[in-house]
Amino acid sequence: MDFTRSFVRAKNPCADGFRWFLRHHQDTSDYQGVLDSLVDARRLEDAGWLLAQFGPTNTLLQADLLEADAVVFAGAIEARRGVVTGGELCVGKSIRSGGSIHAGAGASAGDDIHAEGSIRAAGKLRAGGDLKARWGFKAGGSVEVGGNLKIAGDVECAEDLSVAGSASITGDLLVRGNLECGQSLRVSGLIVVTGTIRVGQGIECDSLECGSHLEAGWGIRSRDSIVAGGAIRAGECLLADNELRPGDGYGVFAGLCVAQDAWESSARVSARTRPASLLSGWWVGSSEERTVLDGSAMSPAAGV
Repeated sequence: MDFTRSFVRAKNPCADGFRWFLRHHQDTSDYQGVLDSLVDARRLEDAGWLLAQFGPTNTLLQADLLEADAVVFAGAIEARRGVVTGGELCVGKSIRSGGSIHAGAGASAGDDIHAEGSIRAAGKLRAGGDLKARWGFKAGGSVEVGGNLKIAGDVECAEDLSVAGSASITGDLLVRGNLECGQSLRVSGLIVVTGTIRVGQGIECDSLECGSHLEAGWGIRSRDSIVAGGAIRAGECLLADNELRPGDGYGVFAGLCVAQDAWESSARVSARTRPASLLSGWWVGSSEERTVLDGSAMSPAAGV
């Protein structure tokens, strides 16, 4: 892609950035060459703006170990042993690493980000496609995943986490903000979210703690407790082996997407003790009680 003065001006760049371009690229320049010049001049915001305006290319950068102060690349990156940047890591297409991916600031890719090691970003992280890592994931800012999230290990996010698809995590999940997941959320360990949780399908975890409202389009299953600072809402069942507790003054709602005559099979609610604020669903008792249920325990009167 050739860059001319009129070509760049048509995108309405800022005055300072356009003056820089005229000073350093008076003749026709190639797209990646301009991005590299901007990075060398530490004009990373201008480089990011340029990539957002003109989009990705089909070029491929291959390396054994990619190390740089910062990277803004319009194509895809493949690194056999890892990617390490002291600052921004911004890629138009995918990032694939046979080792870890560590960015000293924010990181973004228009497509997938895959690492056979860990993924670390000191700032925000965005993946237009899937985000996968085998040794855990940590971000110092918000995280946006346009596809699925699959992490072997712990996940720690300093701000909001948004996943358009499903999320599968074999460790613990800590989010210091809000969590949104478009499909299912499966976590082998603990889920701790300081804000709200909204999941389009079901949630399965070892234990769940939510600082505000908790909502799942399908059911929620915890091998320990489900505790929220606000309301607890599930389209189908709510199953906890220990405590099921909403915030003070808030209710527990199961079966919101199920007809009331199907509550007994599809809107079951269980916990160590029945929540006083259980407002919808079919109470079936604790896990111990379910093994010795009598007629009254499963009667309509036992439902809500």
